[in-house]
Amino acid sequence: MARIVHLKTLQGETVSFEDDLIASGAMKDVYFAPDRRSVVAFFRHPQPPAARERLRVICEDYRQGILNQAGSDYWREVFCWPSGVVEHDGRVGVVVPAYPRQFFFEHGSSNNDMLGIRGREKEGKWFASANNQNRFLDPRERGHWLNYLRICIRIARGVRRMHAAGLAHSDLSYKNVLVDPCTGQACLIDIDGLVVPGKYPPEVVGTPDFIAPEVVATAHLPHDSPARKLPCIATDRHALAVLIYMYLLYRHPLRGARVHDTDPQRDETLAMGERALFIEDPQDPGNRIRLADARPSELPWADTARMPFTLTGPYLSELFAKAFQDGLRDPVARPSAEDWEFALVRTADLLQPCVNPDCSQGWYVFDNARAPSCPFCGTPYRGLLPVLNFYSSRRGETFRADDYRLMVYTNQSLFQWHSNRHITPNERLTEDQKQRVGYFVQHQGTWWLVNERLPQCRDLGAQRDIPIGERVALSDGLQLLLSREDGGRLMLVQMAGVP
Repeated sequence: MARIVHLKTLQGETVSFEDDLIASGAMKDVYFAPDRRSVVAFFRHPQPPAARERLRVICEDYRQGILNQAGSDYWREVFCWPSGVVEHDGRVGVVVPAYPRQFFFEHGSSNNDMLGIRGREKEGKWFASANNQNRFLDPRERGHWLNYLRICIRIARGVRRMHAAGLAHSDLSYKNVLVDPCTGQACLIDIDGLVVPGKYPPEVVGTPDFIAPEVVATAHLPHDSPARKLPCIATDRHALAVLIYMYLLYRHPLRGARVHDTDPQRDETLAMGERALFIEDPQDPGNRIRLADARPSELPWADTARMPFTLTGPYLSELFAKAFQDGLRDPVARPSAEDWEFALVRTADLLQPCVNPDCSQGWYVFDNARAPSCPFCGTPYRGLLPVLNFYSSRRGETFRADDYRLMVYTNQSLFQWHSNRHITPNERLTEDQKQRVGYFVQHQGTWWLVNERLPQCRDLGAQRDIPIGERVALSDGLQLLLSREDGGRLMLVQMAGVP
């Protein structure tokens, strides 16, 4: 039976752990607390005074600033944030919450868990490539495309919050993000290595595939060279773009067919560094994936002509182009985490469920075509689909387009952030703002909006109010004023599809 060790953190809290190793990584050994609600992770190597001070500030100042402020409940789910620093037998450790149950494999790999990963953590690497998904994962672990979008939203929000606090993760990758495609949840881990620019420098340069090109290109220089580029907020932005691209398109944005050098190591350094080239660059097709070299398990995702990044919709496509064209050479041009969050949330409102029950992805971005079809399985949608275009007034002016649309499907919800442009769907939403204000349903060939909580809803064409509890039929050209409040929106209905 394991021995129980009792300690006090440097913050004065009493903690206990079972002296029975449960996991061991490259940097830390991990032990469970008796109640299994937390773990103590001891660093294998001695930590110098500066590193100890970094850990203390992360566990005290930055923890207080993020987890005990607005949206704290949300951030406790997004971050696995250490709560204290301990010392035992000459080793320094951190106390960290245990990972929630959903971040452990329930079914594991295919063929009755042939790889033995059932019960292990859901590292993002299993889900970020078509090859890993198709060859190894039990289909019940894979989830659907809507949940991958939700995962990306959570990651972008977490990175946005860190950057707003002046912090950089420095090793943002699928190894340091746990994901659950079955629920759409994600959790950022390994918070103890955060970088505070100008105060606490990075201890690692990152994980291959996610290291920014300028860091790769200058890695050969001495650590104190002014020309060497080290992890920071700008390099986090590159890693975030790569993560989002891989979770939505199941391939790496820079790993194509171009060979830069006969020496594999030199070729890798050039391909990920100074000669990095987007595999879908519209001006230079020289790094496209060669389909003849692709494994069957990588298809159809390796076929960028069939599965282009533009299938992610207009908001994300614009950011992918910025990140992997101008942003490869110019870190300033990279989209921020807030940019990604905004685009991901807007894209979620463009999703349409695929009518094919066997579609592997289940959802797709509606492309505003007259005859929409799922890009993943090719199944067309039969019938008319309402597309809601939002407009809002500013200081009493006439309504102007918000570049914001909402796709309708049965049981799709309408929220306050749809009816008022001043409300943003993020961690600061109140409980009232999280409640839907209406929903959509199709009945006998007609689409309806049921008004649940819109006291000022009005059909402008018919000049009549739509009271709470009543419904209104959606037709092409219908104009509904959703709210008369400041920032209130007008909804214009456009019918798309094939009758």
